[in-house]
Amino acid sequence: MSDEDADSADQPAENDADAEAEAETDAAEPEPGTVAAFEERLDDAEAALDDAETEADLDDVDELLDDIEADLDDADLPEPDEDEEDADDPREELESRLSDVRSGVEDQRGPYAEDVVSDVNGVKTTVEGTRWTADGRDAVVEAVQAFAATVNDTLDADVSAPDDLDVSAFDDLVAAVEDAGLDADEDADEIAALLDATDTLEAGVEDAEEWTDLSVREQLRRDGYYEALGGKFKDFPPEWSALKEWQKRDDAEMVLLLIEKMGDSEYMKRHALDALKHMGNENALDKLSELANRREIPAIEAIGKIGSEDGLDAVQEYTASESNPELQKAGLRAVAEIGAEEATQDVANQLVAENESVRSVAARSLGLIGDTRAIDPLAGVLGDEDESESVRASAAWALVQIGTERALDAAAEYADERSFIIQQEAQKAVAALDA
Repeated sequence: MSDEDADSADQPAENDADAEAEAETDAAEPEPGTVAAFEERLDDAEAALDDAETEADLDDVDELLDDIEADLDDADLPEPDEDEEDADDPREELESRLSDVRSGVEDQRGPYAEDVVSDVNGVKTTVEGTRWTADGRDAVVEAVQAFAATVNDTLDADVSAPDDLDVSAFDDLVAAVEDAGLDADEDADEIAALLDATDTLEAGVEDAEEWTDLSVREQLRRDGYYEALGGKFKDFPPEWSALKEWQKRDDAEMVLLLIEKMGDSEYMKRHALDALKHMGNENALDKLSELANRREIPAIEAIGKIGSEDGLDAVQEYTASESNPELQKAGLRAVAEIGAEEATQDVANQLVAENESVRSVAARSLGLIGDTRAIDPLAGVLGDEDESESVRASAAWALVQIGTERALDAAAEYADERSFIIQQEAQKAVAALDA
């Protein structure tokens, strides 16, 4: 047999081998869209993540994951057997694995210059929003100076280190980092150095002494609260002795300071509010209004004693608090002492309140306000024989306080009333008319 014949005989055998190898390869590759195919693609993505060295490499991995996610959404995968309680869900397992690889990509990214900027701005917010002791301020300044030195050395910048607690220095430091145009790959060492420096900065600020680190008495001492005592005090605790002195000096700021620092003590708060009530200092209105909004009756009473219409909004709503008669009476008295005619109707509405003492206070409050629109409702209460004597007497008193001829006439009609307390008020009206 010739060589040519031999070659022809070998050819079919070689073709068969190639076909067999191709068939084996096809058999090894899973069918697209199957669970096995997705698992293989995720294996490839994980391998690519392990080999990634740059941000661009990580971007490529993200693209692979985006493609896998899109195909997974469209895939027709087997559903878990509803009859089996712990049946595996292939789709859920693949999605969980996909999520893990995505998290791995994010963990491997950076760090970035933006991370430095974010940390510095966070420290700035803390410094701005914190009250520091003198020692604390010095410690913060020292920490910022050290950070500025690192920024200058790392970036060859020229940021001025502050000599005092000037938060604008943080803006200068942020600008220096942003202007450097640091690249996550090419400038990784510089970014890492800056992040280490921000960690040190944060630790320095965190360790600095805040005002709240001091005891309450130390805070009061540093704010000058005890200066009123001159080193001597008669009563214990010393806060009470100092309170009496500040009340004499009409210093609302110091009394409010005591409420701020020791407001958790009902004893001290009660005495401080009582002091403000006697002082009647308008400088206390804002704090008193805040306390009145928390239904603090002494604060409502103090607002009334101040007598400014600026305090009306804080107390007027309580004129209708029928569920709490004591709170309601405090609101009525406060409105009356302010003398706000705009509240006349709100007060007059309480002439028919369920509580007798509230009705009596409402009547007297109308007298203090002095609005002539209250004459008719007060005359009606005075003439109501089914009403209690105390409420009718309060109505007569209120008419005398209003003092117009019509108001006095309405009260004078009851000068011969059998009830002594009503008769007494009515006779005052008669005397006023005869004067």
